[in-house]
Amino acid sequence: MTTVDPSEKSGSHERYWEIDLLRGTAVLMMIAFHFVFDLNFLRIYKVQVYSGWLGVFAYIIGTMFLLLVGVSLTVSYRRAKEHLDSTQLGWKYSKRGLEIFGLGIVITAVTLVYPGNGFVVFGILHCIGLSIIISYFLLPYKWLSLAIGAIIVALGIIVVQQTYSLPWIVWLGFAPHGFYSIDYFPILPWLGVVLIGIFIGNMVYPDRVQVLRKVNTDRVPLTRPIRYLGQHSLVIYLLHQPILFAILYPLATSI
Repeated sequence: MTTVDPSEKSGSHERYWEIDLLRGTAVLMMIAFHFVFDLNFLRIYKVQVYSGWLGVFAYIIGTMFLLLVGVSLTVSYRRAKEHLDSTQLGWKYSKRGLEIFGLGIVITAVTLVYPGNGFVVFGILHCIGLSIIISYFLLPYKWLSLAIGAIIVALGIIVVQQTYSLPWIVWLGFAPHGFYSIDYFPILPWLGVVLIGIFIGNMVYPDRVQVLRKVNTDRVPLTRPIRYLGQHSLVIYLLHQPILFAILYPLATSI
């Protein structure tokens, strides 16, 4: 499972520290989960990573990130519409979505070669990229986003209980019997989570005002490194697994 919120490039605008803090916390949780995942994959310590409490932990991480994608999109949209027309706005989010989806394709290509016992079919980056493009049309509509998001989540919960002979729409959530992906975030239900995040963003930031703007975060030094992780979540996502493997692989070969 991989998680990241690249819906808005870091550093280009005033940051909302509470969003960065939440995203940074999710990044730490992601790294912890992947550390355990790698221990299992390298046969250093055997554990069921997709069931039990670890399976729940993975779903919590994914939900946090995708909700924050939706929240971040609303903040970004309110900024952008102040100086871009509708055509430029559409291109901005289409381009960003395609960039993220393209990175997802790169990850798929890499995992086809290594580790070799499975690959990413439609992972978190594919999901975020496509969700940015689709959800652009709903960014101004909080209640409609909530309604459609709830329906998509409900449909997704129903769909994932079954298997289908429709491998060409596995990206939607219709997985065939025996299907396996190292990382799998289909549109049903995960687009719904992004849309619910858009609802939350519109509720919490109706006028693009930082919720906790009066809090002096410098008085809480621990938040600084966590917020830094949240500001650079995409880079950390791309680099953390190779670093974990570089640390753990020598241990695996010595056992």
